[in-house]
Amino acid sequence: MPTSAKSRLEQRCIDKGLKMTEQRRVIARVLSEAADHPDVEAVHKRATAIDPRISIATVYRTVRLFEEAAILERHDFRDGRSRYEEATHAHHDHLIDLHSGKVVEFNNEEIEELQRAIARKLGYRLVDHRLELYAVPVEAEDGGGKKATGR
Repeated sequence: MPTSAKSRLEQRCIDKGLKMTEQRRVIARVLSEAADHPDVEAVHKRATAIDPRISIATVYRTVRLFEEAAILERHDFRDGRSRYEEATHAHHDHLIDLHSGKVVEFNNEEIEELQRAIARKLGYRLVDHRLELYAVPVEAEDGGGKKATGR
C-alpha cells in the first residue's frame, strides 16, 4: 500500500496524534472505503485480504481505539452485531432493511425540524439525536398490507 495515498480515516488518526502502525493503516483504509456499515468480522475479512497477518483481536482493538478517538461511530442495528461507520460532522439518519440488513443513509429536513420543534415544545434545545427506522421492502407485503411469507 503506497504510504503517500492516505485514506480519510488514516489522516484523521494522524491529525488526532494516534500512532499508525501498518496494520492500523490497513484497517483505516478498509473502513474509509466501506460503502456499507461493516461489523468487526467484515472489517477483518477485508483487511486480511490486504495483509493476512492482521488478527481479529487487532481489528477489535483498533476499532475500539478509533471509536474512543471519535473517528468511528458504533451502531447497533438490532442484528446482534456492532457495526461501524466513519464519524462525520454531516448528520444523517438510517433506515435498516430487516430482510437484507442493508442500511440506507438519509437526511430529511422536515424530520429534523419536527424533532427540534418537539424539543422546544417540551422546554429543551435539541443538541443531538439518532434516528433509526426499521423497515421491510414494500414488495415484501401483499395487497392487504400483511407480510408475504414467500415460503
